[in-house]
Order: sequence, then C-alpha cells, then structure tokens
Amino acid sequence: MARTFELISEGLGFAEGPIAMPDGSVLYVDIRGGILGRVAPDGRREAVAHLGGGPNGAALGPGNGVYVCNNGGFTWHEHDGLLVPGGDIPPDYQTGSIQRVDLADGRVTTLYTQCDGHPLRGPNDLVFDAHGGFWFTDFGKFSERTFDRGAIYYARADGSRISCARGGLLGPNGIGLSPRQDVLYVSESYTGRLWAFDIVSPGVLAPAPAPWLCGRLIATLPGFNMLDSLAVEASGRVCVAGGPVGGITTFDPDGHTEFVGIPGEIIVTNICFGGSDHQDAWITAAGSGRLYKTRWPRPGLRLNF
Repeated sequence: MARTFELISEGLGFAEGPIAMPDGSVLYVDIRGGILGRVAPDGRREAVAHLGGGPNGAALGPGNGVYVCNNGGFTWHEHDGLLVPGGDIPPDYQTGSIQRVDLADGRVTTLYTQCDGHPLRGPNDLVFDAHGGFWFTDFGKFSERTFDRGAIYYARADGSRISCARGGLLGPNGIGLSPRQDVLYVSESYTGRLWAFDIVSPGVLAPAPAPWLCGRLIATLPGFNMLDSLAVEASGRVCVAGGPVGGITTFDPDGHTEFVGIPGEIIVTNICFGGSDHQDAWITAAGSGRLYKTRWPRPGLRLNF
C-alpha cells in the first residue's frame, strides 16, 4: 500500500531536529535562520529561541529543556530551487557548541564549546540516555582542501563534564540508542554507512574491533548515497534520513535495508516519532523547507525525555 505524506508546514528554512511534543506541536531547528521554532498542529509556526550559528540537532532533556547541537554555521547555495549548505567555513564562524533552551522562558545557555582543550567544530545531533547524560556527534568542518575527522562525545546535561568517546569518523551525523540502550548507532554522511558501538557504561564505548574500524559496521549503501539524522524504532530498526534521493532508509541490525521515498523531495534530513501510539512520524525535508507527517508501519522507540 502506498504511504501518504501530509504536508504540515513549509517555509521552515533548512529544517532539522524535529521533536514531537505532547500537545501535537513539533519543535524544529532552522540551521540557516539560527532559531529553534515550533510548528502547531494546524501548520502555524513561531520562533521559540534565537540561537545564532547553525543549530543542527535538538532533543528534549532534563528540566523542560531543549538541548541543541550548534555547528557554528554554514555557507549557503541555491540549486534548482533547493537550499543547500556549502563547503566553505563562513567568515563569522567562531566555534561549534552545545546549547540549552529553557522552554519556560526561551532563555539560551551555552553548555560546551570544547573538550579537553579541543574546540567543538560542528556538533550535529544528540540523544539522551537513561542516566540523564547525552551522546552527540561532531561532524567537523570542511573546505575545498581540508576535512576534519569527526567524533562522538558524551556529556552531562548540567554542563559539568564532557568526554570524547571515539574519534576518527568521516562525517558522523545522526545518532541514536538501541531499545536496551546497550548499542549506540551513528550514521556517516559521505560514506553512506551506519555504524554500531557497544556501550560499556555511560560515556564509555567498547574498544574498536580493529585499528582501521571505528565500530561495528551495520551496512554501507551502494552508490553515492548520503546519510543524515536518524531515529530508532521500538523494534530496534534504525530509520535514517537520506540514502536514495529524498526519503528514509530503514536498517535492520543485520544490515538489510528498505527505502521509503517522499514524492517530490530531494534533501530529507530527519525523522521523529510521536502520537499516542508512537506510530506518527514527522519528517523534515530541509532542502525545500517543509515538514511532513505520515503513519509509520511500526512504532518508534520512546525516548528518555
């Protein structure tokens, strides 16, 4: 049966980081506009907080806060009517950061800009564990001649401690936890790979299986297929935005994949689950600035916050 996608809102800029709220609204970040915004069930939108830089991923955390990975900003291009982030570091770039937005008053606090003296370059996405800490990816920055190696970090929600759990990745993007929270999943954008990392304890990953491997490879998509952010189903499948143009690629833990395309879309960046049965899915199509809603065939995993 063909899946239907309801257009909820458009004009959202380069939208990412959707969060389904209990009242039926969806929070999102606009990377180009530098805001955390809200889309009401009827499609109306409003700015919740002005973050600056390039807010890239968002997640609910302790104390009615939204935690945001801010990549520090991109350059931008228009291509065939689509908004596309460019490869040059913008002239006003200072650093990447982790920010917290208090939903009660919109107050923004910067929690982290560095780890052990190394600046955060381009934080991308994050997920909270049951202990109240969060894992996040740092994609890095790149230009015509240089490309940072990315990393996975773990941090406390109060801003008191941050550690690098794994380095040497090539454009780590989406991040999520398995249903038992013993496996961390990370997608790499430019390699089209989904990686798994066994978790030893909060903030500690099992050693890499070999010096040339960062973790356990779940699958590499064939051809040139870029991967973006992700969400995990209650079944343990991992739903990753990107892959074949304009949709969601679902990975089984054994590496089998299935793809669902969104008609007319090319740049799809994220998916989140919500609703009473957690089977409603909201999907951001950042290139066109649109937010869609659909019924997913299986329920999504309920997050820790």
